[in-house]
Amino acid sequence: MKQDEKSTQGEAEELPELELSDDDILDAMTHISGYIDVSTEDFREVYHLAHRHAVDRLFGRLRAHNLMRIGMPTLSPDIMLDEAAGILAKSGYKGLPVVDGDGRILGMLTETDYLQRLDADSFLELFLRLINDSCEITHRCHETPVRAAMTAPAVCVGRNAGFSEIMASFSRHPGRSAPVVDEHGRLAGLLLRKDFLAAFNLEACL
Repeated sequence: MKQDEKSTQGEAEELPELELSDDDILDAMTHISGYIDVSTEDFREVYHLAHRHAVDRLFGRLRAHNLMRIGMPTLSPDIMLDEAAGILAKSGYKGLPVVDGDGRILGMLTETDYLQRLDADSFLELFLRLINDSCEITHRCHETPVRAAMTAPAVCVGRNAGFSEIMASFSRHPGRSAPVVDEHGRLAGLLLRKDFLAAFNLEACL
């Protein structure tokens, strides 16, 4: 069996089918005009085969490397948080990968990491504190390296990760993106949650 066929079969096996009861099947058959010479077991077999075909058609060929973005800036673990904030803001992303000198992923630095450092639950809360005359930000971002604030280890996906693996990675963390890595753990790209959901028309599912 070819590798692509194995991957497709794995996707179908990992996406659970909705279990149909006899009542479900019989009710569906009453809505079809004319006589249907098929048993409930035959109906289930048709449904099973149709499900596998649909999974293959919808999800079988897209992989993380087809959806990832490339060319985004990366962060060194040794730069200070104030410098990293400037890079993050200019990039337009909500989080950026932190890599070592060989390009291997060490973690992710996100806007949420900054909020946690500043002891705020949201940017709105931080804004309200800033406009209050009594507000003081005591955290010394210019003296704190990225490695002290980043989220580590990062939840990554491989270049050839398929639908189920990507879904599982996003379910393990609330972030808006996941680094895509090669077989050596080096950064290949960044997969945004919104790009993944848009590709499969799943905006309302996660």
